[in-house]
Amino acid sequence: MRLLVVGTGDAFSSERFGCSCVVEGPSGHVLVDCPDMIHAALRRASEASGWKVDARSMQDIIITHLHGDHCNGLESLGFHRWLLHRERGVPLPRLHCSHAVAARLWERLGPAMDQGGAARLDDYFTLHTLVPGASALIGGLQVECRETRHAVPTMALRFTLTGRTLAWSSDTPFDEGLVAWLERGAGLIVHETSPSRVHTPIEPLNALPDSIRGRMRLMHMPDGFDTACTDIPCLRQGEVIEI
Repeated sequence: MRLLVVGTGDAFSSERFGCSCVVEGPSGHVLVDCPDMIHAALRRASEASGWKVDARSMQDIIITHLHGDHCNGLESLGFHRWLLHRERGVPLPRLHCSHAVAARLWERLGPAMDQGGAARLDDYFTLHTLVPGASALIGGLQVECRETRHAVPTMALRFTLTGRTLAWSSDTPFDEGLVAWLERGAGLIVHETSPSRVHTPIEPLNALPDSIRGRMRLMHMPDGFDTACTDIPCLRQGEVIEI
């Protein structure tokens, strides 16, 4: 299993794209979240890594929550894939999210994408819902989700393939129970950090045992984040990690 880092910034970053990654499964690429300027974000990650990815190669997309820095790119990506589907027969992407996100997703996208009332969500995406406590097969990967305590309904994720696990916190305040769920058997734990009550400040992450911190990487850092304040490495856009 390989991870390509697409974006690492917080919602207000002027230096980096919003947090996103591509996970390579045995049957396709899985895009985790879809921030603004998704086409540029994928192109730069592709150029930096030498791993060619673009919107056409994303057959599965997971949206962790409906904050714009995690889902604004769905409009552009959805229209692009709709055109490819209509003109060249390219399959529509599968979109995976929680019931809470699914219930309001078209409310979020419809004003820009309903084409005067003639289009619906399923003209752009094939929708699948993820259920906490259940496992779903996405791109050939076993995917589990768990709710976080963010300001809007948000899912953390675990991807497993042949005994190897990637954990992705998404947006969350510090939560010992969530950390325990994320780190269970995980070879890589990607955790957010940002100084806000709805996010995780660096101090409680620094206080975690070495056995957890040694497998952890940081995302969602604000611009100007002082890397000297922690021994947990930050993800880099365009970085490829083998798990």
